[in-house]
Amino acid sequence: MKKLLIASTSTVHGKGYLEYILPQLSEFFKGVPEILFIPYARPSGLTHDEYTSRAQQGFEKINIKIRGIHEYKNAIDAVNNAKAIFVGGGNTFLLVQQLYQHKLISTIKNVVENGIPYFGTSAGSVITGITMQNTNDMPIIYPPSFDTLGFLNFNLNCHYLDPDSNSTHMGETRETRINEYHTINKTPVLGLREGSWLKVEGKKVTLKGTLNARLFQQNKPAIELPTETDFSFLM
Repeated sequence: MKKLLIASTSTVHGKGYLEYILPQLSEFFKGVPEILFIPYARPSGLTHDEYTSRAQQGFEKINIKIRGIHEYKNAIDAVNNAKAIFVGGGNTFLLVQQLYQHKLISTIKNVVENGIPYFGTSAGSVITGITMQNTNDMPIIYPPSFDTLGFLNFNLNCHYLDPDSNSTHMGETRETRINEYHTINKTPVLGLREGSWLKVEGKKVTLKGTLNARLFQQNKPAIELPTETDFSFLM
C-alpha cells in the first residue's frame, strides 16, 4: 500500500527547515533508521553534499539518519534497497531531468507502490502527480518528458498563492495560469498552500495542515476545500 506525505514546502515563515512538519514526520517514519535523500533539484545551486547536509540537520531532531543517493555507486540499487525516500525541493525541471538520466522513474514508482514510505517537498511533491506541468519553476533544463511518478491522479501546484487585493501588479495570477493550462489539458490541479500537505494511504488522499486547498478542474469553477478533505474522489 502506498504511503506518502506530500508537502507544499520544506520551510514556513518563522520556522526552521522542516520544523513545522517534524511531529508528522516522526510518526510517518516511525521505525525507519535511515532515509534515502534525493537532492537532484539542488535549490539555489547547492551541491548534492550541501543539500544532503541541510536535510540531515532537519531530520537529526527526530533521530533519523539521512544518506544522499549520490553517495551510492549505483542509484537504482540505492532506491531498491531504501527503507524510505525523501525527495527535496528546488527546480522541478532539473529534478525530473536527473531522475530520467539516472533511470529512476520506474524504480521509485515500483518501491513506493510496494509500501516504501515517500516524503516530498515542493519539487519533490510536484513529481508525485501525473505530470510536472503545474510547477512554478523556470525551465532551466529540458527533461525527456513532463511525465512524472503518477502516485496521484491529479497534478499539484505547490506554494499556491492567492491574488493580493492590495497589489497593483497587473500580471497573471496563479489561478489565471492554471486556468490557462486547462484550456488544453484535462488533468485536475490542486493548489497546495504553504504549510499544507497531503497524507496518502493507498488510494486515500487527505489534506492536512490548517489551510484550505484550491481545486481546479477543466470547465468547472475552482473550489476551496478545507483541511481533512478526502481527495479519494480524484483517484
